[in-house]
Parts: sequence; C-alpha cells; structure tokens
Amino acid sequence: MNIRRLLLDVDKALARPSLLEIGQAIEGVPQVEGFNITVTSIDTETLGMDVTIEGSNLDYLAIAAAIEKTGAVVHSIDELVAGKRIVEPIRR
Repeated sequence: MNIRRLLLDVDKALARPSLLEIGQAIEGVPQVEGFNITVTSIDTETLGMDVTIEGSNLDYLAIAAAIEKTGAVVHSIDELVAGKRIVEPIRR
C-alpha cells in the first residue's frame, strides 16, 4: 500500500526527548518528504502531540520505531491516506 500521509497520536515525557530530537528521528526515515509536530496537550508529566507525516510509500513501522527510539510513544494512527494521490477529507 502506498501510504502518503500518517497522522499519529504521540506522547512524550515533558523533559525528554525534545521536539527537535523527535523531528530528527522522523526526518531520518526514508521516503519522508515533510512532517509537522503539533502539541495538543500538556499535563504534569507528559506532552501530547499530533504528528503529521507526508511522503510516498511511507513505512509506518520504521517511522514508529524511529519515534519510539527517542523515548516517545506512538499511541495510534488517527489518519491514514494512501493511493496514487492524496484525497483531502470533505467536512459535512
């Protein structure tokens, strides 16, 4: 399957890893063309993030392993876009 976009729910401890460390890990995975990391929640011990990654033929397992190697945790895939082109969702 040609995965073109992933939206991942990721948590990390407040102190480490930094967003830059997570970004460097994602950037190091082949086929990643771009990504963004958006902080969605902060509590006393953890920071929650939405991580959107785009490319062609993305390898979810390699991306998740790279993120988790930094010490962050991937909780779920919240969006999966695949195929020959990216289809944007239509709001009703």
